[in-house]
Amino acid sequence: MSSTAKAPGATQEHIKLAPAKTSDKRKGKSSRKKKAKEYSGAESIRKYRRMRPQGVPLKNVKDKKLKANLKRYDGKAQKAAYEAARAEILLPEEAGVLEAEGMERTYKFTQSEIKSAVDIAASRKVLDLMFDSGPYALRFSQNGRHCLFGGEKGHVGAFDWKSGSFACEVNFAETIRDVTWFHNETMFAVAQKKYVYVYDNMGTELYVLRKHIDPNCLEFLPYHFLLASVGQGGWLKYHDTSTGSLVAEHRTKLGPCRVMRQNPYNAVMHLGHTNGTVTLWTPNMSDYVVKTLCHRGPVQGIAIDQGGYYMATSGLDSRLKIWDIRNFKDKPVNEYFTYTPATCLDFSQRGLLAVTYGPHVQVWKSICKKAKQESPYMSHMIPGSTIKQCRFAPFEDVLGLGHTGGFSSILVPGAGEPNFDALEANPYQTKKQRQESEVKRLLEKIPSDLITLRPEEILLMHGDGRDKPSANIPQVTVRRRRGVSSSSDKDDTDDGREKKRARGRSSAKRRFLRKQQNVVDQQREDMQRKLDKDKAKRAREAQKNSEDTPRRRTALDRFMRNDED
Repeated sequence: MSSTAKAPGATQEHIKLAPAKTSDKRKGKSSRKKKAKEYSGAESIRKYRRMRPQGVPLKNVKDKKLKANLKRYDGKAQKAAYEAARAEILLPEEAGVLEAEGMERTYKFTQSEIKSAVDIAASRKVLDLMFDSGPYALRFSQNGRHCLFGGEKGHVGAFDWKSGSFACEVNFAETIRDVTWFHNETMFAVAQKKYVYVYDNMGTELYVLRKHIDPNCLEFLPYHFLLASVGQGGWLKYHDTSTGSLVAEHRTKLGPCRVMRQNPYNAVMHLGHTNGTVTLWTPNMSDYVVKTLCHRGPVQGIAIDQGGYYMATSGLDSRLKIWDIRNFKDKPVNEYFTYTPATCLDFSQRGLLAVTYGPHVQVWKSICKKAKQESPYMSHMIPGSTIKQCRFAPFEDVLGLGHTGGFSSILVPGAGEPNFDALEANPYQTKKQRQESEVKRLLEKIPSDLITLRPEEILLMHGDGRDKPSANIPQVTVRRRRGVSSSSDKDDTDDGREKKRARGRSSAKRRFLRKQQNVVDQQREDMQRKLDKDKAKRAREAQKNSEDTPRRRTALDRFMRNDED
């Protein structure tokens, strides 16, 4: 038996570079196209290309300034893609791979054989920490350097798993259901028996989120600074960790929920319920965005790939299904049978899927393709333990496993992205770099109202440059008051645009005031409620005064009928 595990650092094929730029400005666009043709890495250019959404062609844009800006954006995007593809030669690392020869199969290789075939630095990443407070939930930080684990009986620990140094290790003597990191390794949240608690990296309690009652699952959205939780009551709650305020709370109306994962592409939360359905939620909508029936029994696990294209689900019906969440068809892309129901699923950065059931864990490769895979890529077993959670370490070929006996990590060649962006997630960042990145992220924080099922719809525009409304984007609530007709209603065009008025009535102030006539906000509602209350009070007083004042007699009173006669 011979196996080779290619560690990062293998040589990469040299790329033929394009000739230098020409000094003729008139041939700038044509020379760029010529370079793209001469460049041998056309696939790399297509990979880095980020074009404008194909909503409206440029020839239909009537606004000259907008049209010029869109053309300039397309040119910059094309140039950036070309330069990024040329810079691929500077990427020193290459993804690992597990190869078999002859009649061998990769899923028959044991961890001891893989460990003996790799270098010393990679072999040290195989850990086995035995604890007696399991089963354990675990999370890796965004840069993949720090690991957080929490046992069901109250044992919580955070450590740098590459160097082996523990940051904290405490025992809360209380039931712990889930744990998660915040935006970096300085703070983490723990879903305890009654509430969600926030601690720093030394184990000191910072906050108690009492509005998150009986939590089962936790997820943190790093680009929105939102902590999401779902619990026994079936309430999905979003908490802004930068301001400390509760952003939204939604009632799922589907009973207790124990499965929740986020889509890394659009930050939409996927919830698995006991009736076999999976619902998709955003903080700006009180009802689910999508609801689909995935299994004939309770959903046990959910995983979404890094691109947000595919979703893997497992249920008590012993089925593993792969769904294309771009079109939400009723039929899955592929369906696999598991001997026992799979309890946890997780996608790696390069598309490998880890499936755990009982003491076993299987890693599948190219499982999202239409061609059904006959055998897994790797297989491993932890005797005498039941695996609760599994997570891939970012930028590493390591899979972490939390089980009833403690925490373990195994080598999975080809799982992690070999080259990292230091401005996005740097495993080797210093304290000063961490502080600067934290400030930068706070400044670039994305509002929760922009979380939609299709984020590209925000950039779509009409041909005349006006924003195109989308069903997923919350619009300003506009209501018409009863008995009040606005002058702006008469002068609007058929498509909703306001007519241009002459003689100074189209000033910015006038247009703003006309738009505010039909916009109902909280302050205006309070004022209108106060005016209605005062009006009703005056009417009651007037009626009471009219009854108390004696009526003057007139000459016609002689013809009035007397009830006493």
